[in-house]
Amino acid sequence: MKNILLRPTAEWERIEREPASIGGLYMRYVGPLAAIPPLATLIGTLAFGYPGFLGTYRPTFLEAVVSALVQYGLTLVGVFVLALVINALAPRFDARPDKVQAFKVAAYSATAAWVAGIFSLLPALSILSILSLYSLYLLYLGLPRLMQAPREKALSYTGVVVLAMLVAGFVIGAISAPIAGQLGGAAGPGGGFASAIEDGDGTGAPGTIALPGGGSIDLGAMASSAEKGGAVEAALGGSPAAPLDQKFLASLLPETVAGLPMTERQNASLGTGIGSNAQVRYGSGNTSIELEIVDMSALGGMAAMAGTMGMESESETATGYERTGTVNGRLTIEKWDSASERGTYSVVVGNRAIVRAEGRGVDMQQMKSAVHGIDFSGIERAANGD
Repeated sequence: MKNILLRPTAEWERIEREPASIGGLYMRYVGPLAAIPPLATLIGTLAFGYPGFLGTYRPTFLEAVVSALVQYGLTLVGVFVLALVINALAPRFDARPDKVQAFKVAAYSATAAWVAGIFSLLPALSILSILSLYSLYLLYLGLPRLMQAPREKALSYTGVVVLAMLVAGFVIGAISAPIAGQLGGAAGPGGGFASAIEDGDGTGAPGTIALPGGGSIDLGAMASSAEKGGAVEAALGGSPAAPLDQKFLASLLPETVAGLPMTERQNASLGTGIGSNAQVRYGSGNTSIELEIVDMSALGGMAAMAGTMGMESESETATGYERTGTVNGRLTIEKWDSASERGTYSVVVGNRAIVRAEGRGVDMQQMKSAVHGIDFSGIERAANGD
């Protein structure tokens, strides 16, 4: 798993020569890794619920379990469907059809999306779910190597596969919703490969994959991120840094925000070597801001990787917008809906901590001020052991 994320070019060469069967890949690779997103979503929804504009919905245990099982089952089906699509499209791009090699591409390229599924555990970690988009880069590298497609057709091949999977994703979604509903739950936010590829339409200029709303992913930046994979090494198997003291994080949160008094405080350790967090609610009812700092000591390398992916995205609706990008060297995501006067603003600090504000009945500028009122430099110094 580590090698496909950190050294994908060399690892695809090894995978190409590796003897394998579809059944064997399901048992030893796809099955265990595909379980990460539904398990993380299950735990996250039972603990925190689904955030929404009308409040937080907390499913029953049965609903959450059924939703996770449906998500897991459809992920397993989705990998097989993706392999069929890759194999069927091969002749159109002067590639060599091979069912086993196509399944290898589908299975191994999904690794980043499945690993990124761990961020479904905590709402504040959702900003890092964009790491699932790294699977697009893995797909882009794997197709020409394993399917013997000409390098100059790799981007087109990737784009058409993504478009085909978009259609399959809509069909799978249409099937899964009534199944989950009838069995006791509605499918929650996913972390599987389908969610990763649905963001790309494959029609960008060479070296990029376009995103809805005019954004794009820079494949060159992804390549650089992979080549500089040392930052991720600790997150995927080395010794992670010690988590920041939860009392230190709590001390960074002010007594008032946007004129709203503190009404609730919660600090927690996420476990030895995993991380810590501090959270405060200001105000109440229809006018409130939740300000949270989450330290991800065990996953800091993943956060560092997210900041180097070169992704910019912006989408708008009649009542709101969502933006993702790098601001002053820090990965930033903001979401806003004017109809409900609700939104979130998140910033990754020091390549390991997320500072996040979620507001209701306030404006985006107040949430930004709350986040940027936190001592970012203090977090960075603490992360560096200063």
